[in-house]
Amino acid sequence: MLSKINRQEQERIIAAINSLTNTPRPAGCKKLSGRPAWRIRIGSYRVIYEIQDNKLIVTVVHIGHRREVYR
Repeated sequence: MLSKINRQEQERIIAAINSLTNTPRPAGCKKLSGRPAWRIRIGSYRVIYEIQDNKLIVTVVHIGHRREVYR
């Protein structure tokens, strides 16, 4: 999916994902209801990820446009 996004947006998304290593719950993130996942917004795109606090692991589950990512 990331390869279909323009280069500038790709760089913004990658930077946001990399920043999750230091701050897994940045300002503006949202806990998703009904599943153990969080969401960050990067322009029109969303990154859905899960946090395993006990192991200090952040797993990116899905990256997509806002109208498609929750389906």
